[in-house]
Amino acid sequence: MGPSQQRENSMSTSASNSGGYVLAIDQGTTSSRAIIFDVDQKIVASAQQEFTQYFPKSGWVEHDVEEIWESVINVCRNALSNAELTANDIAAIGITNQRETTLVWDRETGKAVHNAIVWQDRRTSQFCSELKEKGHEEDVTARSGLLLDPYFSGTKLRWILDNVEDARAGAESGQLIFGTVDTFLIWRLTGGKRHVTDATNAARTLMYNIGENCWDDTLLEILGVPSGMLPEVLDCAADFGIVDKDILGAEIPVYGVAGDQQAATIGNACFEPGMFKSTYGTGCFALLNTGTDLVTSKNRMLTTIAYRLNGETTYALEGSIFMAGATVQWLRDGLKVLEDASQSGPMADEADEEQSVYMVPAFTGLGAPYWDADARGAIFGMTRGTGPNELAKAALQAVCYQTRDLLEAMKADWAASGGSAQDTVLRVDGGMVVSDWTMQFLADILDAPVDRPTILETTALGVAWLAGARAGIWPDEAGFAKTWARDERFEANMSDEERNTLYTGWKDAVRRTLSTN
Repeated sequence: MGPSQQRENSMSTSASNSGGYVLAIDQGTTSSRAIIFDVDQKIVASAQQEFTQYFPKSGWVEHDVEEIWESVINVCRNALSNAELTANDIAAIGITNQRETTLVWDRETGKAVHNAIVWQDRRTSQFCSELKEKGHEEDVTARSGLLLDPYFSGTKLRWILDNVEDARAGAESGQLIFGTVDTFLIWRLTGGKRHVTDATNAARTLMYNIGENCWDDTLLEILGVPSGMLPEVLDCAADFGIVDKDILGAEIPVYGVAGDQQAATIGNACFEPGMFKSTYGTGCFALLNTGTDLVTSKNRMLTTIAYRLNGETTYALEGSIFMAGATVQWLRDGLKVLEDASQSGPMADEADEEQSVYMVPAFTGLGAPYWDADARGAIFGMTRGTGPNELAKAALQAVCYQTRDLLEAMKADWAASGGSAQDTVLRVDGGMVVSDWTMQFLADILDAPVDRPTILETTALGVAWLAGARAGIWPDEAGFAKTWARDERFEANMSDEERNTLYTGWKDAVRRTLSTN
């Protein structure tokens, strides 16, 4: 087993709150949100605050750690105010977070030694290539379920240790500690009393053995990371600590934690093996529940932990698209061809149907199933008649084409392992799914039904359920699954000929974009 054999629920926590509300903290890539749910799992209030994105070099993406912290506290207080509640009304807190984003801070002061390095950051591409050349990827994948890619936390942590003055010495002495955003927030919320994470976030670090459920000595040696930096790993529903009274006005237990995509899987009630969900936020992330089977992908999908409850691990296959909503943001902020993201669907509907424009949004490389960190974005098929409408359409279609890439690969892996996902129904969530045009094209290109739920905040809902169920005020897994409700189902109505022609064009555009050409 690894160096930090887990001490599940080693520290019991308690608080006197008897309120019927749950506070979900959703710390995302571009904003922090707080959403308060009542005992019937209905949203009663929310608050949101965007924060700055830093791009110090090409391919580098960072966040100011203090700005993240301040935004989280602000939205929690604002949500309570909007709901006309106090902290005493909150029975429990759940935290969900941007996953692979990497932080290192001082154990005594709580101050970060460097900006947070965001999951999108590609600065460790060369280091990943070196590890591949040394023949490490097969072993890394067997242990972690992941690939050697800059996406994951481990190589980002190695970069901080090697490039921040005195960081390695501080880490080896025990002064500096590591965490993903959830770990840092819990550390701050509990006044430095708890250095913990959950299994889903640990599984995205490149340092965690998902089969044995522990930090892995071999992976730590490959990456050059001291084991003393790492947090304790708990179930997704566990006693993560008590929020200090001075922060929100009362002590509140943190009872639920999950990385954002796993939280969305839970929020979409994808508890049965063979169920799919896809989240459309800054990026797009599709997960297929494989139950207790740890399925090894032959199609460069990731094997990961979907959730761990009561000590039992449920696994998933995952595919990642780095640019989804971020591509529409680029049209808005970079090209300035639209003023608001909500315009993209109506613009796509007005696009010239005779033009076949393909946008491959490899702004930060391509994720699954290509995993080409050096690929860069490209647009194909433009003519003198190409304008904002055609670009909007190409951007939205790109997200749908990439979703098909992911689902086809995952279905093949699942079938090869003996699973069955032939009658695919995709449950979706995230900001982009409010676009009927996008969801209809998604159903068309997948040739499968797409179900949009009544509650689109499924990421927050997922961790709220973890916290609420542990607090005893929300139903168990089966009861929660019964509450999931569909707002609308989008059925495919495109001909096979058109579908195949469009997708063939997409595959050709990707081929032209890959750095290996």
